[in-house]
Amino acid sequence: MSLAPDGTAEAEQPGEALLPGLLNDELRAELIAFRRDLHMHPELGNQEFRTTAAIKTRLEAAGLAPRVLATGTGLVCDIGAEGRGGARPMLALRADIDGLPIPDTKTGVPYRSTVPDRAHACGHDVHTTVVLGAGLVLADLARKGLLPHPVRLLFQPAEEVLPGGAADAIECGVLDGVGKIVAVHCDPRVDAGRIGLRTGAITSACDRLEISLDGPGGHTARPHLTTDLVTAAAKVASEVPALIARRVDARAGLAVTWGRIEAGHTCNVIPQHAELSGTVRCLDLQAWREAPDLIHAAVNEVAELHRAKTEINYIRGVPPVVNDPGVADLLARAMTARRGAYAVEDTEQSLGGEDFSWYLEHVPGAMARLGVRTPGENTRRDLHRGDFDVDESAIAVGVELFTAAALIDRDRL
Repeated sequence: MSLAPDGTAEAEQPGEALLPGLLNDELRAELIAFRRDLHMHPELGNQEFRTTAAIKTRLEAAGLAPRVLATGTGLVCDIGAEGRGGARPMLALRADIDGLPIPDTKTGVPYRSTVPDRAHACGHDVHTTVVLGAGLVLADLARKGLLPHPVRLLFQPAEEVLPGGAADAIECGVLDGVGKIVAVHCDPRVDAGRIGLRTGAITSACDRLEISLDGPGGHTARPHLTTDLVTAAAKVASEVPALIARRVDARAGLAVTWGRIEAGHTCNVIPQHAELSGTVRCLDLQAWREAPDLIHAAVNEVAELHRAKTEINYIRGVPPVVNDPGVADLLARAMTARRGAYAVEDTEQSLGGEDFSWYLEHVPGAMARLGVRTPGENTRRDLHRGDFDVDESAIAVGVELFTAAALIDRDRL
């Protein structure tokens, strides 16, 4: 992609000549209002009935035919597929629609959550609005005969609920006829107007681990006559992560981190039961697939040394999101066409998990990090915090990214 003398992107394909001016001021204002409405009414995973209804109503008003998923929340909507007989695979634009079970602690904004202990603190309201906006623009182009490729809008529930609503959505057939899939995730470390992108893994795998340890209990005066369960739990907590770190390639980034440990009720009684729970995160896909067996073996090895009986509940979460090179390049070209090459920056692989990865087990795809930080802002914000908010100009940027991707995609990648 080359730049014109005025700094704008020069069109290289017929579709790219259509890109300027796709998002008018009226639609920008409507989308900001839609996002704020969602932000004020967050719903948890698999409970997104109001959110689903709001999306469905707006798509139907645009003359589209959205279909609610069999799970009861979430929906899909195809654009430009009529009369094509399924001959060309669709490009899917995915959004997640659920909120988080935390209070909204923002002050001074009129769109603060109205639901106690619920907040859109991960940007899913933005993701949803971006895909909706892209759908409205693409529907208008399709009516004019200007959409070269059929597109599917996918509004997925329950991303925050392990192992993620993506698995249920796939069971509902949302990938039928899809050739590639794209998504964005808000990133408060990237300025609005830009995206972060990388080829290969962009997130990590994330699983949940729950361990129960049991023994006969006894008096703290005679630990040699029983199973010293507190010591056993402490050894599991400290030694299992160390063992795992020595049994896989360090570059795999396989890490066990504990978030809870409980045992006992009083100072002079050795308890009969102890519990530990935490997360397993991994940067490498193959190491993630091997992790359950490795962790079971390590836990049992340490527990047996202390004569503790174990019960291990390893709960699969999500694999890493691994961006396909061709689809990542499609997003890079789309952003360059809209905003210039400066608007695409490299990004790191994070240790966060994202169930978008389940789609990539079936079709090639890529996720971009959508910048939501106001340029020049010094306040450090992070996801999953009650004060999380975005620069709403990022909504238009996301819409432009997705519409440009749909227009320049020629199934040649």
